[in-house]
Amino acid sequence: MTLIDRLAAAVGAEHVVQGDAIPARHVQDLWGSDRVGHATTLVRPGSTEEVAAVLALCHEARQPVVVQGGMTGLVGGGVPDADEFVVSLERMSAIEEVDDITMTMTVQAGVTLYEVQDRAAAYGLIFPLDLASRGSCTIGGCLSTNAGGNRVLLYGMTRDLVLGVETVLADGTVLAALHKLVKNNAGYDLKHLFIGSEGTLGVVTRAVLRLQPAPASHLAAFCGVSSLADALRLLGRMRAAMPGMVSAFEAMWDEAYRMVLPYRSSLRIPLTGRYPLYVLVECQGGDPRTDEARFLSALESCEDLLRETAVGTTPGDVAALWAIRERIPAEILGGDLPLFGFDVSLPAGQLEACLKQIDGELREHWPEVELQVFGHLGDSNVHIAVVTGETTRDRKPLVETVVYRNVAEFGGSISAEHGIGFEKEPYLAFTRSAAEINLMRELKRTLDPHGILGRGRIFATTPQARS
Repeated sequence: MTLIDRLAAAVGAEHVVQGDAIPARHVQDLWGSDRVGHATTLVRPGSTEEVAAVLALCHEARQPVVVQGGMTGLVGGGVPDADEFVVSLERMSAIEEVDDITMTMTVQAGVTLYEVQDRAAAYGLIFPLDLASRGSCTIGGCLSTNAGGNRVLLYGMTRDLVLGVETVLADGTVLAALHKLVKNNAGYDLKHLFIGSEGTLGVVTRAVLRLQPAPASHLAAFCGVSSLADALRLLGRMRAAMPGMVSAFEAMWDEAYRMVLPYRSSLRIPLTGRYPLYVLVECQGGDPRTDEARFLSALESCEDLLRETAVGTTPGDVAALWAIRERIPAEILGGDLPLFGFDVSLPAGQLEACLKQIDGELREHWPEVELQVFGHLGDSNVHIAVVTGETTRDRKPLVETVVYRNVAEFGGSISAEHGIGFEKEPYLAFTRSAAEINLMRELKRTLDPHGILGRGRIFATTPQARS
């Protein structure tokens, strides 16, 4: 029997798709990217046992595979290379249990984030992870990249919201660790090897997610401010005035904010003026009778920092303010000229100096360059869209080198929440030391000795010298 025949026997012939019959969504990230793959074989297992059988067969045959979730990544990690089989977990989309006593939800990797949020809401609970791609991204993908999103400030990253994980190793071995325990210090906490490893060490098939009580109050303010310094002062004051309640603190520089202004007919733009920077501050609390008054009082105490403010105290008003922030990425991506997008973390105190230096160095090559910056200022994660004015992307490596070198110089990370994949692999050494990368390679060789999982993602298949 051929490998294809054996895979078909393992998952069902109808779930092994080849050639032109493979849907286009399996060869490129949903948001588009420079990298377009070519899938020759798509395998769609429907259970952990079938995933284990598929990986065991591919391990034996030395057949490289790439695991796919919702394909909402930005670094090409799920895009198939020429010789890779695609293993899609889209059939594994069940919510298996909601336990309102332990406040946990056990799910398969292919369920979407929105479905998890919606099911939690039916129990008066929330799964706090929230991303603009919530309707498409899957829990497996979120774990794979340790996704961050909008409310890291209060609830943490994905790894902070997971208690147990079931993982299949490259050789088909199943690590079943689906416990619901907050405290479990019995040896190494192996789930953290796989959360954030982008499918290169194993395939997460199921997870126990940690839920939280649904907030009783949900408040937001959209503010125009004069400077980044004022925005950071505002963050500090709001956290002091509303301890444990500031759930998001988003920032939009004017160059990014102006992208949504032509859509006043469909977006409720609440501010009349234009300012260097805009912030969206959100608070969640447990007492609707007093939280609104506290929120308004806290904003009043910050009047010296605020040039204009619009407040949302109803679910509809809060959603309308968030719609402005969430529309920005789509409008930036839909611009007339090519752009180069970056997802980076920087210490908040270094952010302004770093952006100024990046802008200055890029202007030496492109005098009309524009930086459109927005992101999760509360946790020091910003997205930088660079528009050079050129109509091609030929000089992409130069733009990337300028940005990543400066991010490293100012103590930041080249990837805040989207991983490394193929796109950032050449620049990993800007963020990680040689010793760290060598240890990553050792882990990879130990868990995937034939190198079949996610080949070439995070670091090149063979070591390369970095300048």
